[in-house]
Amino acid sequence: MATVRMIDIAVNFTDSMFKGIYNGKQYHMGDIQAVLKRAWSAGVDRIIVTGGSLEESKEALAIAETDARLFCTVGVHPTRCKEFEDSGDPEKHLQDLLTLAKEGIEKGKVVAIGECGLDYDRLHFCPSDTQKKYFEKQFELAYRMKLPMFLHMRAAAQDFRDILERNKDRFVAGVAHSFTGSAEDRDKLLSFSNVFIGVNGCSLKTAENLEVVKGIPVERMMIETDSPYCDIKNSHAGIHFVKSSWPSKKKERHDQECLVKGRNEPCLVRSLLPGKCLKLLQALKASLT
Repeated sequence: MATVRMIDIAVNFTDSMFKGIYNGKQYHMGDIQAVLKRAWSAGVDRIIVTGGSLEESKEALAIAETDARLFCTVGVHPTRCKEFEDSGDPEKHLQDLLTLAKEGIEKGKVVAIGECGLDYDRLHFCPSDTQKKYFEKQFELAYRMKLPMFLHMRAAAQDFRDILERNKDRFVAGVAHSFTGSAEDRDKLLSFSNVFIGVNGCSLKTAENLEVVKGIPVERMMIETDSPYCDIKNSHAGIHFVKSSWPSKKKERHDQECLVKGRNEPCLVRSLLPGKCLKLLQALKASLT
């Protein structure tokens, strides 16, 4: 069987860690090109760079334009939805997102609206009413651009599902990325035939998480690193399924040839392949013989 080619559906290349800045302090020069080199060599075929605000989405598009294998999203993360009101003109802010999405589509780079959704774990950043209001507003972008949605859900399953239900005819498809919910949360998402579930290291922390992930049909699952976050740590239940590793060094001893210890990278997306995903590949191979 040919080498498996992978798409990492969530990489935060706009994060300061990829500029060598950790907690506001510069430790090394930016190293995105070295990160990409490792990703391509590991069999990553495409990467989607996530946008979480208007300005971040602009940066994500600029990064995506540097390589034919990079694509991006345009949208506002639930914890940053106050930026609509802080702009002084929420409707103009939405229009600016629409304009940026159009520009990115014309360039063949913008492939989804998001990251948008609800995050009730971090209400100190943005209250729930504001999150719900501007999550719903962003369906207008998906509807007008005819794009799928890159979705975020934390501790908000029922409100999230209610909003999806009200807007189910306004988006072609979506993926609830970095899923960490319960079996009930999973099943609420799977009740929408056009919603997929994104799995990363944060999805594999506990034995309970593993059981929930086992219940995701392979054809409804997508894989992601959400780097530089959500790596599979030694304390995670999912560490037992990791079959490969890369040399790493602390950020203070940065080396372009090594990973930064504690910073996730798209080359590690292969760690998510064992088990469930390989079953699909085996089934596909069998169907062709």
